Amino acid sequence: MKIYTKSGDLGETSLFGGGRVMKSHPRVNAYGTLDEGNSMIGLAISFLSGPTERFREPLTRIQGELFQLGSELATPHGSKNSCAVLAEAEVQRLENEIDTMEAGLEPLRNFILPGGGQAGSALHLARTIIRRAERECVDLSHSEPIRPESVRYLNRLSDCLFVMARAVNQASSHPESKWLPPKA
Repeated sequence: MKIYTKSGDLGETSLFGGGRVMKSHPRVNAYGTLDEGNSMIGLAISFLSGPTERFREPLTRIQGELFQLGSELATPHGSKNSCAVLAEAEVQRLENEIDTMEAGLEPLRNFILPGGGQAGSALHLARTIIRRAERECVDLSHSEPIRPESVRYLNRLSDCLFVMARAVNQASSHPESKWLPPKA
């Protein structure tokens, strides 16, 4: 099978379950941003080694969950999606992972600057991309039905990626840089 179909050469794309929309459609923007975040998580995974290797499994699972959510977003309302949808159990799992990671971190008393090592920095960037995907899903929900669990999942995922960036930086001995507001 060829990777190119030429069917999108005029700016349209097909949705799962049928139908075509412009590539600039809010639905396409939302699942495209999920793909961007997923790719950034893949980059973060490529930087894991030694003491940070333990983050590979949850990040790989999250990549699969983002494909599930992307599949749901690529399926127009009323069409059948052959992929299982994310549920409250995935949101709860993220919350549990956040709580576990936070237990080993110094409590935040200041804002921190995104950065650290390569893996931590990539996770901070993934977090911001997922936040954008969340905003795009909320925007899409004003014109088309979006399950609330999908938005909750993205909200929790961005929190999880933030805490994971901190945990990865700690495990790889990259100190956090606190942001201290300038005095007026």
